[in-house]
Amino acid sequence: MIGRRSERAVLDRLLRVVRSGRSSVLVLRGEPGIGKTALLGYLLERASGYPIARATGVQSEKELAFAGLHQLCAPLLDRLDRLPGPQRDALATAFGLSAGAAPNRFLVGLAVLSLLSEAAEVQPIVCAVDDAQWLDRASAQALGFAARRLQAESVALVVTTRQPGEDFAGLPELVIEGLHDAEARALLGSVIRGPLDEMVRERIVAETRGNPLALLELPRGLTPAELAGGFGLPDALALSGRIEDSFRRRLEDLPAETRRLLVVAAAEPTGDPLLVWQAAGRLGIGVGSAAPAEKAGLLEFGAGVWFRHPLARSAVYRAAPPEDLQNAHRALAEATDPAVDPDRRAWHRAQATPAPSEEVAAELERSAARAQGRGGMAAAAAFLERSAELTPDRARRSARALAAAQAKYQAGAPDAAFRLLGAAEAGPLSELQVARADVLRGQIAFASSRGSDATPLLLKAAKRLEPLDIELARETYGEAFAAAMFAGRLASGAGVLEVAQAVRAARPAGVLAKSASAADLLLDGQALLITDGRQAATPMLKRALGGLRENLSDEEGLRWLWLGCRVAADLWDDEGSFALGARYVQLARDAGALTVLPLALNYYAGLHVLAGDFTAAEALTTESREVTAAIANPDVSITELLLAAWQGRLAQTSALVESSDLDAAARGEGRRIGAGGYSSAVLYNGLGRYELALAAAARATAYPWELASSNWALCELIEAATRVGKPEEAARALRQLSMTTGASGTEWALGIEARTRALVSNNDAEGLYREAIDRLRRTRIHAELARAYLLYGEWLRREGRRSDARVPLRTAHEMLAAMGAEGFAARAARELAATGEIARKRIVSAIEKLTTQEAQIAVMARDGASNQDIATQLFISRKTVEYHLHKVFGKLRINTRGDLADALARH
Repeated sequence: MIGRRSERAVLDRLLRVVRSGRSSVLVLRGEPGIGKTALLGYLLERASGYPIARATGVQSEKELAFAGLHQLCAPLLDRLDRLPGPQRDALATAFGLSAGAAPNRFLVGLAVLSLLSEAAEVQPIVCAVDDAQWLDRASAQALGFAARRLQAESVALVVTTRQPGEDFAGLPELVIEGLHDAEARALLGSVIRGPLDEMVRERIVAETRGNPLALLELPRGLTPAELAGGFGLPDALALSGRIEDSFRRRLEDLPAETRRLLVVAAAEPTGDPLLVWQAAGRLGIGVGSAAPAEKAGLLEFGAGVWFRHPLARSAVYRAAPPEDLQNAHRALAEATDPAVDPDRRAWHRAQATPAPSEEVAAELERSAARAQGRGGMAAAAAFLERSAELTPDRARRSARALAAAQAKYQAGAPDAAFRLLGAAEAGPLSELQVARADVLRGQIAFASSRGSDATPLLLKAAKRLEPLDIELARETYGEAFAAAMFAGRLASGAGVLEVAQAVRAARPAGVLAKSASAADLLLDGQALLITDGRQAATPMLKRALGGLRENLSDEEGLRWLWLGCRVAADLWDDEGSFALGARYVQLARDAGALTVLPLALNYYAGLHVLAGDFTAAEALTTESREVTAAIANPDVSITELLLAAWQGRLAQTSALVESSDLDAAARGEGRRIGAGGYSSAVLYNGLGRYELALAAAARATAYPWELASSNWALCELIEAATRVGKPEEAARALRQLSMTTGASGTEWALGIEARTRALVSNNDAEGLYREAIDRLRRTRIHAELARAYLLYGEWLRREGRRSDARVPLRTAHEMLAAMGAEGFAARAARELAATGEIARKRIVSAIEKLTTQEAQIAVMARDGASNQDIATQLFISRKTVEYHLHKVFGKLRINTRGDLADALARH
């Protein structure tokens, strides 16, 4: 290698880290030909003696789910039986080793992590993934998932790619640049033996920008005369195009039969020499035709069929006449065993078929079904798209295009889904298919932005579905409610009122039978709440929540629990909220429903904030962000705003709210603006900056149908208004609040109402504060209980009862400080000091030195979970659990798991 001293040093350090017992991950990124593969080769040479797992992305396999992952894991599959059952089954299904339902993507990623951990038990293992930009999406997601969780496994994972990719975002990265001029001249001199005009030399060095492959390959396609005097490259061609052009020019000197062999090899991405030669034989291509290609350095036949560079394969394939390509794919299809690899055979047949063919289209449709069964939604989408193109019947073509659009959407390709929707709608569709297309259009819009444009689309689709499929229509109305609630105050065209009115018109709320399902009750109750108010809707909604807790199937749960959880919080039902939230998270995890899981985690995290368990809330919020990043959807997490506010972090909360508001305004997600106002109100009330709290709370309560956060913000408004001498505003907000709390009647609701009434009371404030404390003590909402103690103590102190005030103020301070609610805790400390008592300074306990993940692992181990159970639950490897537990034991100064209970209880 010429140059690359610093890059080699980075790779050397990576190997030293792995030899020391830790994992190390690196993404090598750069343009085609820049030397990424050469650096990967350097790493593998330095790692000689260690087990090596390799994979190379192949463009033609980009749509075959888990193809790249299978390459990497194939040498390790003898350890498959050591994995936990669910992980083993998920990986076996993904690789087609066993039949089963579509594998959970998280379980596949976790299985890869566990497999690498098992392989590294004896000695370090090196994993090399080249050309990751051509990996299929399922493989890239699984590898990115595993890479982010490698910690204590002695695994080196190095990935090369051309451009930044969302699946490997956030991983350590080394950008590979071109060689310096001196190094570029030296490399150029190594491949040019004749005279070279100095101006030509400088032109080559300048135009290749130090790209090693360009320096090596471009001069080989030029005549001595061109090198000696007038070299020029078309400025319009990109560098990769120029390199491909260089390879194409070298093809021109090869015999026709050799070029046809190269086309067959380029069309067969697995590199199976037996398959290539069988296909070549069917085309009358002899074995001797390989020699000229090998002599030209384009191709190598051995245990596999390897092109010199991916661009060489690309150049061969792009330069081939259509007839040669079709013949190559036809021969490969005939040579592929339909019993062993029916899907690849179907794909080759499809590429060999120039005209519509129902037989081939139907075979592709069957391949799509098999791909979906393996969890390969991207592969299914590709099969269905090509199937639609080859379908001769217009109606069937439109139906297949619609199915392809749905698969593209589920595979995370919204642009392609929109394009296929257009193709589907260009042909004849049944009324039901038109309605399903409308639903899909709305789903894509909602998943892509969480903004205001989805509600009108979903509402239109639901209305169209009513006479055709009432069950699907009501499911779509539920999705429309979700979209409208996200849009909130920024709704355009249709909001929650329009959705509620449509639901009521479709099925009047008063005629529901006693046997109505929980989902029916939930949808109709929500509509009744919007149109007729809380007194009318609350009984129906309570029945719905009871049904959701008792007899809701898993499939229904994934569809309806988002709305159920929001209703439970809106009704101040803490037990129902926690029960439904826990089930929602578990269902989403078990089903691998990655678009749903962040919503469930965010909701559950918010409950833990109100419960005063900030550590659990932070862990859930972190997991929500990680999942959202993995699927490249908009961030749905608003709990981080609330958590920072409760912790009294002024700068962090302000920055988060400002960023959140800008993002919400750009996408049309009004819910975030309301959540930002509520969070700011909590922050400023905690810091005692009541004017700012009042303004923030007013902003949060401006739109009442953002549900729970707007209700909770009324509490902040009442507290702030009484502090700044605006009793009228406080009284008006209390009337609004009591409409929700009175209809609910739960201990949480009545405790909150008593606390806020005490703030404006002139007669029985003490009785109301005592009632609030008594009621809230019976709930899980400990953060609000601590604030009730604080407000009671403040009132006693202002009444001149300093001695009486000390007990509730001391209780409030201890609770708030233990939670980490620093703003409110400091407020309690100031009030306590005003009574003549100094708040005891909190001794920082050992538990506070634990990281969030260490705390999670410690609690789970205390509760009896095995290392493998913890690893599965937290999506990390067993080895990483062992590593963190070792650190926990050291920080808590204990020796065994049996000591955890006492150590954690002390803190």
